[in-house]
Amino acid sequence: MSDIDRRSLAACLAAAGAAAALPAFGQTTQPQPRPAQSEPAPPPPAKFTFEDVQRRARELAGAPLAPAPALPDPLKSLDFDAWRDIRFRQERASFANSGGPFRLQTFHLGHLFKQPVTVNIIRDGMAAPIPYSAALFDYGRTKVERPLPVNLGFAGFRLHYPLNDPRVHDEAISFLGASYFRFLGRGQRYGLSARALAVNAGTEQEEFPFFREFWIETPEAGADRATIHALLDSESVTGAYRFDLWPGADSVLEVSATLFARRPGVKLGLAPLTSMFFIGENDRRASADYRPEVHDSDGLLVRTSAGEWIWRQLRNPAKLAVSAFLDKDVRGFGLIQRDRAFDHYQDLDLAYEQRPNYWVEPANGWGEGRVELVELPTADETNDNVVAYWAPNEAPEPGKPFSFGYKLTASLEQGRLSPNGRAINTYTAPARALGAREAAAPGSRRFIIDFAGGDLAYFLADPAAVELVPSTTNGQILRSFFVPNPHTRGFRAAVDLQLEPGQSADLRAFLRAGNRTLTETWTFPWRGE
Repeated sequence: MSDIDRRSLAACLAAAGAAAALPAFGQTTQPQPRPAQSEPAPPPPAKFTFEDVQRRARELAGAPLAPAPALPDPLKSLDFDAWRDIRFRQERASFANSGGPFRLQTFHLGHLFKQPVTVNIIRDGMAAPIPYSAALFDYGRTKVERPLPVNLGFAGFRLHYPLNDPRVHDEAISFLGASYFRFLGRGQRYGLSARALAVNAGTEQEEFPFFREFWIETPEAGADRATIHALLDSESVTGAYRFDLWPGADSVLEVSATLFARRPGVKLGLAPLTSMFFIGENDRRASADYRPEVHDSDGLLVRTSAGEWIWRQLRNPAKLAVSAFLDKDVRGFGLIQRDRAFDHYQDLDLAYEQRPNYWVEPANGWGEGRVELVELPTADETNDNVVAYWAPNEAPEPGKPFSFGYKLTASLEQGRLSPNGRAINTYTAPARALGAREAAAPGSRRFIIDFAGGDLAYFLADPAAVELVPSTTNGQILRSFFVPNPHTRGFRAAVDLQLEPGQSADLRAFLRAGNRTLTETWTFPWRGE
């Protein structure tokens, strides 16, 4: 019915009501007291939307950062083992009666996790917080002597889903600590982490934004998606986030965010990924470990706006190192665990060969900026010493919203990433023939790269059609060559670089046939010794 129809009908009903109230012609009536008018019914409460989180983030940005409340005494002194002993009771999981495939569990506060987080559930558009209750947890050997308040909050939460077996609910995603989160696809084991935002990463002024509050929509029966809203806060920036998770063989997380800066000149890191690289075939400084390799990721992969695929092998550097890959509207980047062979790790418990890749694909254009890679030295595998993110050239202005979005995929498969030949191994050695008595040239080093995949096997029958293209930003390339590698059905390339002590260079190499690029571009930084 049109607006005009509704107005006409209302006028007719009003006229009919007025006519019925009039006395018949010539009839007199006594004035009647007017009935008391009832109070108008209150309007129904507004349903929760992402705009509510954006409004909260804007309001937060207009005030200084509020300090975190102090934890109750029983939780302040929990060590890792005592905190880990507090486990959520699976039978108390939320969403179990909704008919959907997801289950929600919360994490207890304590140990490193001292920032209380409010976790809300949205049902029929209405949001209500989950009250803290000791009955939600099995405390094991950990003793908490006195009751804790119902508004205590939680350290974070996780969602379970029948990821690997239709009969079993596996952990699919978790949010725990600052703005960190991790999620899995089928057959994957937790390794690297993602963060909502990095601020001043790679500097001594780095901030770690944190989530203050979450809102999780109740999934419908048969739902294949979970939707999570989150409120971010830090000294320099606030933000509203929406996460849409599709768990599966390759789990996909779509992220939408709106940020509000508290001050100008904030260096942002969008879609930051955090990982660990301790030992690899290219970095054997910690060779006392019995395991040949120990890492959650072994390289950074970048797809530029021009369509070039760049592979940067990770390192455990002697001191902090920052690398930048300048671009405009980058098409994708990610931290990749390319090596999937168990015998390269020999770790029966930690299964490094099952750690997922995280691949970021920006929505729309992110403008001018750079993919930055921060590598920190680590003496063991307990430190996440690698961070990668997109740093836009322009910082957001205070008071103005800064919005962006991206898709994040967790996968084991390499085929959809870098469809050409790939650098599967990187080695370094003295720049001389094996077994040769003569010394290598002063300041020289040999870099050996195994390229495989793509169409390289086709060219094994005619290696003369293939060309190795090396380059360096500094120093001198003394020689380069390549040979067929039947074990990988690809080619092994070698580049000898000579560099003055203390100088730095970025070395690059790829294979081509005529005008056709056969491989991604391998790149590696080196400092003269």
